[in-house]
Amino acid sequence: MKVGKKIFITGGLGFVGKHLADKMAEDGYDVVIFDKKEKKDPFKINFMRGDLREIETINLEGVDTVIHLAAEADVKSRSDLHYENNIQGTYNLLKKMVEKGVKKMVFTSSSTVYGEAEKMPTPETYGPLKPISPYGASKLACEALISSFCYSYSMQAIIFRMANVVGRDGHGVIKDFIEKLRVNDKELEILGNGKQRKSYLHIEDAIEGILTGCKEAKANVEIYNLGSDDWTEVIDIADMVADEMGIKPEYRFNNELDGRGWVGDVKLMLLDCTLLKSRGWKPKYNSREAVKKVIKEMLED
Repeated sequence: MKVGKKIFITGGLGFVGKHLADKMAEDGYDVVIFDKKEKKDPFKINFMRGDLREIETINLEGVDTVIHLAAEADVKSRSDLHYENNIQGTYNLLKKMVEKGVKKMVFTSSSTVYGEAEKMPTPETYGPLKPISPYGASKLACEALISSFCYSYSMQAIIFRMANVVGRDGHGVIKDFIEKLRVNDKELEILGNGKQRKSYLHIEDAIEGILTGCKEAKANVEIYNLGSDDWTEVIDIADMVADEMGIKPEYRFNNELDGRGWVGDVKLMLLDCTLLKSRGWKPKYNSREAVKKVIKEMLED
């Protein structure tokens, strides 16, 4: 599936969205960012403020391809927020695409759709899919909606099941550890038992993966895993942050949920990305390299 020249990016002010919008604009695409947040940074990309929950705010006039990144992404959020923002928002967007004759969609899903997979690394063909959080369930529901619209209305879609994407301006465990240690460098609270082991993907590799998948997808509905080749334990990330800061804090584990950091936390996650690699993509950084790079960058701020 080759994307058209006019690109509509939902959630374009978010972490991945900003990087993808900048890259696609540099590559000559006519990019429109759609987001419910207010634009604060001065950049030249066209901006449209709206909310996917309010279908009347979605204007797809002249759009060739929708890249759908907008979501309630906090796994710990209330289930109704995942339903309203993710499932209902995606349905509204698909309805508007049908109305305006927009035939192509790119969607960022999540590794959480696999739940606690018994096969590692986990391929796209793994099943049955049994997510353990409302967030994972909402992403899987969105995948199903997108697939059904593609076959019902002659549309095409590329779905990326993403690992944990990290970068200088990102969120998550790295930023959390740095902020905690800047307040108190003697002690660090770690959610769970610290042995949660997951794949971490640098934002540069994530953007290249998305662009490669968009150029090389062959199926009507193509699903790609997008992650690094290895995984890293949470306690290793804590060690890397402490080492880079030159401190030796005492770790305090908040381990009340069988090793999980929170309800719905998948303890082990490693994706098999053979399919996307066969299309010409390869990550520059493994998990440890990506984490170390981001730690150094965040500490510079």
